[in-house]
Amino acid sequence: MKSTILVTGGAGYIGSHTCKALRDSDCLPVAYDNLVYGHREAAQWGPLEYGDILDHARLDQVFRLYQPEAVIHFAAYAYVGESVVDPGKYYQNNVAGTINLLESMRRHGCRMIIFSSTCASFGLPKMIPIGETAEQNPINPYGRSKLMIEQILKDYDGAYGIRHIALRYFNAAGADPEGVVGEDHEPETHLIPLVIDAALGRRECIEIFGTDYPTPDGTAIRDYVHVTDLADAHVRAVDKLRRDGSSDQFNLGTGTGTSVRQIIQSVETISRCTVPVREGHRRPGDPPELVADPRKALQFLDWRPRFSELETIVGTAFRWHEGGGFRGA
Repeated sequence: MKSTILVTGGAGYIGSHTCKALRDSDCLPVAYDNLVYGHREAAQWGPLEYGDILDHARLDQVFRLYQPEAVIHFAAYAYVGESVVDPGKYYQNNVAGTINLLESMRRHGCRMIIFSSTCASFGLPKMIPIGETAEQNPINPYGRSKLMIEQILKDYDGAYGIRHIALRYFNAAGADPEGVVGEDHEPETHLIPLVIDAALGRRECIEIFGTDYPTPDGTAIRDYVHVTDLADAHVRAVDKLRRDGSSDQFNLGTGTGTSVRQIIQSVETISRCTVPVREGHRRPGDPPELVADPRKALQFLDWRPRFSELETIVGTAFRWHEGGGFRGA
């Protein structure tokens, strides 16, 4: 019998790719999504159950129906700027919603959860690359909500025996290499889709926020990791909890940084189009560089990014966006 995994936010960007990876690993993914940011078209690899993580009755109904072995928890609001102007929305949905989910897990005897965390929990890091033991000092409510959840998971492990793995992503990017699913946010805030839209003439230009950072070309550096590689890490995290039952945290990145100008150059090379650029000032709170130390994930999850070369990330993303994403399907 196939193992059933409940995937909250399973119709979203990383959630949908993870559902595909779960299906390919002979699991049944059940996507649970309120479709505020997710897409029905993205839930192709198992049942889609409409619902909100704040709705305990609906969660209980889905747990009773499917009796999942584990939960992979993506459902969250994730716009940093919005979290600053409306922190209550983020603490209510992300934190209170997660507690609601955990209580449903308790009621139905589900004892494993993989949590979608973030490198935003580190704030402005003192050391690069960033390892799991680096100080977590988030500088916005979004990052703080994720760090709060990490602590809540530790408390639920100690008190109730719900085991967890928190996966702290760096910059998720790219699209399914088979072109079935990809990134489709409204509004879009991620750099690579914005640069691609500028290359395709769908936006006037791409604005570079800061050209005077202490980096080789003056622009900010980030660690981009392909969404398919992130999905694979979630499958491996479920397997790890099955094997040894110990809660843990992992940083997911490649260990290689890429600057904003390098992203623009890569999009120009692959699209064969010129990207119009406007140079602007730094945004408050943007670190010059965020790069992961991925060695722990390699050691304990046997996780090796296979699709995270820049050319692959940008190439898969470009094909997806050129085709119009879900709107072009």
